[in-house]
Amino acid sequence: MHDLTSGSVSRHLLKTTGFMLVTMIFQTLYFLIDLYWVGRLGTTSVAGVAIAGNLTFIVLALTQMLGVGTTTLISHAAGRKDHADALIVFNQSQVLAMVVGVAFLAVGLVSAHPYTRAMSADAETARLANSYLAWYVPAMALQFAMVAMGSALRGVGNFKPGMVVSTATVVLNMLLAPVLIFGWGTGRPLGVAGAAMSTFVSVVVGLVWFLYYFKPGAYLHFVVADWKPKFGMWKRMLAVGLPAGFEFALMAVYLVIVYSVTRPFGAAAQAGFGIGQRVIQAGFMPIVALGFAVAPVAGQNVGARLPERVRATYKDAVVMATVGMAVFALLCHIAPAALIGVFSKDPAAISVGDEYLRIVSWNYVASGILFVNSSMFQALGNTIPSVIASVIRIILVGVPAVIISRMPGFQLTWLWYVAVGAVLVQLVLSLLLLQREFRKRLASGAPAVGSTGAEAIA
Repeated sequence: MHDLTSGSVSRHLLKTTGFMLVTMIFQTLYFLIDLYWVGRLGTTSVAGVAIAGNLTFIVLALTQMLGVGTTTLISHAAGRKDHADALIVFNQSQVLAMVVGVAFLAVGLVSAHPYTRAMSADAETARLANSYLAWYVPAMALQFAMVAMGSALRGVGNFKPGMVVSTATVVLNMLLAPVLIFGWGTGRPLGVAGAAMSTFVSVVVGLVWFLYYFKPGAYLHFVVADWKPKFGMWKRMLAVGLPAGFEFALMAVYLVIVYSVTRPFGAAAQAGFGIGQRVIQAGFMPIVALGFAVAPVAGQNVGARLPERVRATYKDAVVMATVGMAVFALLCHIAPAALIGVFSKDPAAISVGDEYLRIVSWNYVASGILFVNSSMFQALGNTIPSVIASVIRIILVGVPAVIISRMPGFQLTWLWYVAVGAVLVQLVLSLLLLQREFRKRLASGAPAVGSTGAEAIA
């Protein structure tokens, strides 16, 4: 275990962010390289993979539900130096991950065809999306156990194993993707299915590798006697994790709205938006890494009841997020078409992606701060305020989107401007709710959320 309750807060943040950033950089490279290879198959293939890839946000929602609760409770236990509670939380998180993973696999396979038919602009796009999901759904089902293990390690401040395993599996994925997509060396090109198949193989390798870090004698290890479901423990984890997972699910709702609105504009428009989303995901990886660092650093100090160190963690993280997002926003203002053009040569797709990046880049700094706020809510053990702010944002996007999409002369740029305004409103509300949470949970003598016992989680 790494004690994050003493020493420089800035140093802890930079070190832990650095570990996560290495992982995120390789994941970013994978996203971009995978999109590059799929882009060589044509605009329809890009649109099909983009539609299928929306499932990622459902997976993120469910894994956040598990990961956030696991990281928060283990970091609080580590801050209290309560090894026994940390060990029980870890083992119960694995049981819960297996249950949710199996359920996701069943639902994902059954609902794949209806989903792709509803979202695709044409039958060929739907066929390609289904081909991708046939391997992608099983791959994502296995992710639940990996996320639970990685989240537990982050809770005790140990980021290195996750970096090593994730980096290695991403490299393997990048190497396998073109081989399977184009049939290099095998003579059997699999197209978009090959891209998903490479993900599946890489996840299996990563899952087996992760098990090594939990061998007997490690601070966190498997204890079969602790595998009997403890529903009280599940309630503690889900009380923190469910709101956070729901917040990510709202992203899936947002994407469904956008793809429904863009459907009449054809596959090129869907491809342009899909590529723009991937570029944004890539640019936001450093901030995601920062968010993964903020939660355990602040969480251990919440458990140790050191409010000034919690506030210092937040201030440092906001500065880092603001600087990073300002640089990325400038890039998207200067050369959005060039960023989209790397992955598609279709003028229509480039035009949509160019407009999308140029407009939504105005909310990058606000979005970066929102990532930090969300991580702080996790560390404090109450993720409901973050969900409230996200729900307001989705309402402010979804309702106008339905209305303006039916107006004569509707253009997609109208929707992008609505999205920018909604994020700014979300930021203001999030800041107000976070200050309220600071006053409530960092007051002298306030109990640490997730402590062993019957403390309520508001």
